[in-house]
Amino acid sequence: MDTRPVFDNVDPPSRTLIDACVHCGFCLPTCPTYLLWNEEMDSPRGRIYLMKAALEDRVGLSAPFVRHFDTCLGCMACVSACPSGVQYGPLIERTRAQIGRRHRRTAADRLFRAFLFVLLPYPGRLRLALAPLALLSGLIRRLDRTGALALLPRRLRALLTLAPPVSWSGLTARVPEETAAVGPARLKVGLLTGCVQRLAFPRVNQATVNVLAEEGCTVVAPGGQGCCGALPLHAGHIEQARELARRTIEVFEATGVDRIAVNAAGCGSCMKEYGELLADDPAWTARARAFSAQVRDVSEVLVELGDPRAPRHPFTARVAYHDACHLAHAQGVRAQPRALLEGIPGIELLAPVESEICCGSAGIYNLVEPEAAAELGARKARHIAALAPDIIATGNPGCMLQIAAAGRRLGHEWRIVHPIELLDESIRGT
Repeated sequence: MDTRPVFDNVDPPSRTLIDACVHCGFCLPTCPTYLLWNEEMDSPRGRIYLMKAALEDRVGLSAPFVRHFDTCLGCMACVSACPSGVQYGPLIERTRAQIGRRHRRTAADRLFRAFLFVLLPYPGRLRLALAPLALLSGLIRRLDRTGALALLPRRLRALLTLAPPVSWSGLTARVPEETAAVGPARLKVGLLTGCVQRLAFPRVNQATVNVLAEEGCTVVAPGGQGCCGALPLHAGHIEQARELARRTIEVFEATGVDRIAVNAAGCGSCMKEYGELLADDPAWTARARAFSAQVRDVSEVLVELGDPRAPRHPFTARVAYHDACHLAHAQGVRAQPRALLEGIPGIELLAPVESEICCGSAGIYNLVEPEAAAELGARKARHIAALAPDIIATGNPGCMLQIAAAGRRLGHEWRIVHPIELLDESIRGT
């Protein structure tokens, strides 16, 4: 048994934030893992208790201790539910950072996690890794339907079944570095093109550019941008996240934009936290806070602009809207995407049961914890299927992949889109 203290002095979880928790239990019914297992230590309240016990040297860095934090999705539903305003995000991120540096995982686990973080946050590498899927994605879907993939190791199976439906054109797609506003310019907006988003869902970025331009925004998508750091940050790779954050700030500072629009929930959440992430770096703290003050989800940008400039053409569809966790819980953005969808004539907006519960995507969670993620995905898919939607809309690429995979397992081939895509289609009348 490891008898070392759980936490050292490098980015430990804040005792002040821990003490804000009064253990009231309001978080319990909103926590996905508590709903699955009904285990106190797999709830936010229980995990915060473990953090406090670790700070007081009442627990050791054991495998069961680590397991309770590995199984947390970091969905931030507890933040929405907490009457005391506990900031759970920094607590779980810093606890995971400590575990990552101080806990000795199995060789296979270390290798798999290292593979993810040398690949996913780097679009150039990810493009090369995804290229074979342009030829094999159809075959993988057929093998999944037959059950043949069940013979593979669980994490490899998750990688294949959750893989995005990439194409050669998608892998090489680029949005222009600058797109002029249609009519008099109202705002100059920078666009984060993302990692997975730009390669697997390039249509989302193009739709974002189209709609912002139609609404009077000059759109700047700097070619030098890379990963914003969201995936590393939410998994506890804090130094990697800081490095990527500094690069992102530098690239967008040079554009002189008024706002920075994000169309991926996890990315927006991370970028709004740069001030906190770089709070201990005097050379970057002020720059990070100024940057974060400019960051908005694309739905926030459009609502802030006021009355729409571009006409909305009607089309009839039953649309189930899924709240991406890092949009609804971490950023508090719920009304804006719904308002944009409701502004399209003919759309009937549907609300699934348990809309506040995570679909199981959660960054890399559905890759490192595929069984729990699959349970949550099936739960989400059943609630959506009960509505018999024509289309599912959600504001995060991970959610799109997770819900699509869960739907396929239940026999549904849903059309799943970002809300901005429906808005683009309505404006263009397609």
